[in-house]
Amino acid sequence: MSSFGAPQKRGAFPLDHDGECKALVQKYLKCLKESKASNMSCRELSKAYLECRMQRGLMAKDEMQNLGFHDKTK
Repeated sequence: MSSFGAPQKRGAFPLDHDGECKALVQKYLKCLKESKASNMSCRELSKAYLECRMQRGLMAKDEMQNLGFHDKTK
């Protein structure tokens, strides 16, 4: 069992009780609505949200490429 507040394994996401990443979620959901659910149009917001969660210990830190974000030049 892990302690409260400690980063979790991939797939386990503690709730953002303090709303530290709430603004990014709202921007992402608005983007999805405006783009008729085209995730590719909102990809940078999705990436920013995951980075926010990692920076605040709301998920385990990982390389973005492991989360499906690859450099476009490759």
